[in-house]
Formats: sequence, structure tokens, C-alpha cells
Amino acid sequence: MNTAALALRLASGGLPVLPLRAGKVPFGNCPACARNQCGGRPNMKTPGRCACPLPCHGWAAATTDTHRHATAWAPYWERAAAVAYHPGGAGLTVVDLDNDAAITWARATLPPTRTVPTTRGEHWIYRGTMQSANAVRPGVDVKSRMAYARWLGPGEGAMAALPAEVRALIVKAPAPARPAPSGLTASTMTGECSHRTPAYLERGLAMAEERITAADSAVHATVYRVFLAVLSTHGRCGCLTDTHVNRLFAAAQAKGETLRHCSDAWANALTRLGV
Repeated sequence: MNTAALALRLASGGLPVLPLRAGKVPFGNCPACARNQCGGRPNMKTPGRCACPLPCHGWAAATTDTHRHATAWAPYWERAAAVAYHPGGAGLTVVDLDNDAAITWARATLPPTRTVPTTRGEHWIYRGTMQSANAVRPGVDVKSRMAYARWLGPGEGAMAALPAEVRALIVKAPAPARPAPSGLTASTMTGECSHRTPAYLERGLAMAEERITAADSAVHATVYRVFLAVLSTHGRCGCLTDTHVNRLFAAAQAKGETLRHCSDAWANALTRLGV
């Protein structure tokens, strides 16, 4: 069965699908959507403000609209190398096991569920959605919201509910307060924000999240400026923990930024401030 016929069959069955080109990557933005001209990439819950009928936004373009697949998307399906789907849009989570060691770990750790063989390992599919994350442990990725997975067949076995063991894979314990750089006074090396109250930090983080969420364009630049502003105020006093940083990253990822973009922006802000 060719990709177009497979896509129509899956979409008619309620699975939101999209075409992948060679290299297992989505098709790039059309001219109207290039460089965020359409108003920014879609957020976590909706297809966003862009009304483009083409598969321009990766996972968020995935649709069950068979008419769209058969008309506007037909030229893309003719060139497609594979079919992908949006697990989160289907109410699913895929645990992508990339090698034999990862499969061995899953069999010893996770509840049995539907499995699909891949070229190097297996997909374990659960009912329920969660945040996606790569490299949650060696050879293991989690694909659900804001992600896509290749369709490799229906798999075998009964599908289980998303277990706590999978949700726990993306939870990180808060890191201890960052040590203050040399040259700071003793009053700023206590691990607390001595010149501001905890409420000030909370207000600052909330405002930072709002600025990122409200960005209508230039999302990359906005995220970097927000990270820079937060670090310039609290980056040297030791009050920021991974919990705070994860809040900022989550707001940025909800606007379509990748984890790598977030990490790069944070690192660049740290470098700029010499923190």
C-alpha cells in the first residue's frame, strides 16, 4: 500500500497523520509560513493561529481530515517516504526503545502493552498523553504531545493505560541552588535570594512565562531575551533551581520551541552574563 492510501485509511480510522520526507523528517514550511510569517509555530493544545492547509508545521499539522489528505496534501503524499502520526493527538504515548538494551530495560520495568517492531528496536504504545522528551535514559525517547512517530504497523498486544513509570521518566529532582560565582559578597552566597523576597522571584517567573506565551512573532528572540532577563536578576544569587528553569522551558516549548532551542538560548544567556 502506498503512503497516500495508507494515510487515508489511518485518517479515516481517527488517527491524525502527516507525511514524512526522506530522512524521516516533516516537509518544511511553505513560503507563506516560512520564518514564522504566519504568526508563529503552533502551541501544545491547538493547531495555532496558522490556517495554512498544507503540512507545514510538523506534528501539529497531523490531521484526520481525509479530504485534505486527498486534495491539498496529495502532492506531498506523492513525494512522501513514510507516514507519521501525532501520538498526543490520538490520546497516546509512544515509548521509543532504540536498541536491545532499552528493550531489556522496558521488559523489566514497564507494564506490558502494545508493541510495534522498528528498524532498531520497538515502540511501546500506551493510552494517555504526557509531555514528550528525548533521551530520558539511554536509548529511550518518549513521544506524545508536540511530537510525531512513524507509523510502522498496528503492533501486537493489548494497549495498557499510561503508567506512572513512564510519566516518571521525564521528572527530574530539583537541583540544589547553583553556587555563587567567586567575587560575590558573603550575603549573596547563602543559597537564598538575599536582595529579593521569594515572592519577587515567583512574580518574575510568572511574568517571564506570560511574555513567552504572548509572543506573536520572533519567538526565538523573545525566549532568549526572557531567559537573559531572568538570569540577569537571579542568575548569580543561587535561588534558581531546575524546577524554575523547567517552567521557563515548558512555556517556550508550548510556543513550539524545541528542547534544543531552549537549551541553546539558556546557554547563550549564561555566556552573555558570565554566570
